[in-house]
Amino acid sequence: MKINHILPQESNFTEVLNTIALKPKTLYFYGKLPENVVSVAIVGARKCTAYGAEIAYRAAYELAQRGVVIISGLAVGIDGEAHKGALAARGTTVAVLGTAIDQIYPMRHQRLAEQILAKGAIISEYAPGTPMYPARFLERNRLIAGLAQAVLVVEANERSGSLNTATHALEQGKDLFAVPGDINRPMSRGCNRLLQQGAYPYTGVEDILQVLFPVGTDKLTQVNLIGDNDDESAVLAAIAGGKRDGEEIAATLKWLPAQFNQVITMLEIKGRVRGLGMNQWVLA
Repeated sequence: MKINHILPQESNFTEVLNTIALKPKTLYFYGKLPENVVSVAIVGARKCTAYGAEIAYRAAYELAQRGVVIISGLAVGIDGEAHKGALAARGTTVAVLGTAIDQIYPMRHQRLAEQILAKGAIISEYAPGTPMYPARFLERNRLIAGLAQAVLVVEANERSGSLNTATHALEQGKDLFAVPGDINRPMSRGCNRLLQQGAYPYTGVEDILQVLFPVGTDKLTQVNLIGDNDDESAVLAAIAGGKRDGEEIAATLKWLPAQFNQVITMLEIKGRVRGLGMNQWVLA
């Protein structure tokens, strides 16, 4: 598979990395970088509990359903569950490696990496052939935080790489969320400490959405653009982008009227769009 490389400022998705303290000089990636998106990083312990795995998967799934791009680090545990949840929702997820771009780690996630590339991307700041070094997994955490508007820490002990990501998020001015946990469980101590220090408590995806998109802002509609298939998503995105006229949407998508009519009818039945008459449509 072709390895692409860009400067951070060459992509709408990565240009935010120009503002972090230690910006990467070059980014290498497989797949397709998202454009003009809302993104949330979900991170946590490798040796997570079943509870933590469930929370990570569900959070990623529900956010991805609303069109949010999920960012994580491809590690076992919470990272892997976050990627899987986004994929299950037919959403987009991006993995940021702590290894060279041509070295997928861990090897057990080779298949997961291939699934991510169907709609998302795998990114590294390390050129092909760069040797693996443990400190680089901590270095990449600044990129995970940097690419996201918010960071959710699901489970973490008191000496965790996830807390390193949380520190970067705070330094970069990102909204930080942590899942409250049992005070007797080691994997909850890091999250509970973050809550003591002022992180938002996470009880469901609405906690994140309400902070990123306060009620009454136009941006709230931008996180509900994932349909049950690619055609539905394309129509929802067109309407969210300001197009109301059915003929105009069909022409933009290069569809015949019959194809548009079929898709818009299903969206109306599902309650995703509302007709205004005269083939004019808005998001429901």
